[in-house]
Amino acid sequence: MLAPVPRPPGSLAVRCSRTLLAPRSRLSMLALLLLTAAGLVLLYEPQRLLSSGWTPQTSGAGAVLLFGLAYGVCTAAFVPRPVLNLAAGALFGTAAGLTAAVAGTVLGAGIAFTLGRVLGQDALRPLVRGRWLTAADGQLSRHGFRSMLAIRLFPGVPFAAANYCAAVSRMGYVPFLLATAIGTVPNTAAYVVAGAQAGSPGSPAFLFSAGFIVLSGLGAAVVAWRKRHGLRAPVADAAVAPEAAPGAAPGAAPDAAPGAAPAPGREPVGTVP
Repeated sequence: MLAPVPRPPGSLAVRCSRTLLAPRSRLSMLALLLLTAAGLVLLYEPQRLLSSGWTPQTSGAGAVLLFGLAYGVCTAAFVPRPVLNLAAGALFGTAAGLTAAVAGTVLGAGIAFTLGRVLGQDALRPLVRGRWLTAADGQLSRHGFRSMLAIRLFPGVPFAAANYCAAVSRMGYVPFLLATAIGTVPNTAAYVVAGAQAGSPGSPAFLFSAGFIVLSGLGAAVVAWRKRHGLRAPVADAAVAPEAAPGAAPGAAPDAAPGAAPAPGREPVGTVP
């Protein structure tokens, strides 16, 4: 009677770990995590807690630090940044509120970038097809800092979408975080000042910040419109090129061998004019 072949120890654990670490499994975990975070935001509304339920006993640098940490977690969970920026200005004033908001923005962007890079990049990069996705991926991968700085300066792209698109591309951590820290300052400052001056809506500071928000939104729309036409032109040229040049130029004789064509103005010998 033949003895059963023993299985190598730990084979089940190895198979389970390979299954969990597969790209599709990690992408499923990312989707489940984001859906859970979005559900918790809709259920508990943490933006209200940060704007109106802040305990008065918490003050000073500790309060700014705690608010920045909460800000980062909330932005990673899809809480709108304008609401948090207004709350930062209303709670801490312009200077401390801007510090907390920018620090929380960078923290939230880093959390989202890390989640997208670790859990979603391997599964999503093979799906980057089509003219829009290919053009956006190439722009972010080749010109990471410049592209992300433009995205942050013009608030036309949603914050979470920009984070996960950058994570799927080949952009590095340092250009992404540095561009986020610099590019979000103007728009964040406008909302923080508006929140700090909410009690006096007729003040010059409030009117200036509101005007800046409106103008930056219009500028983002114009830039997005121009970029859309700029991305469409290279794709159209690439689609026409295969049809225009299958092999020989239009009007050339298909049977003529290279180098056998007569010189301009001369006729081949033996031909009837």
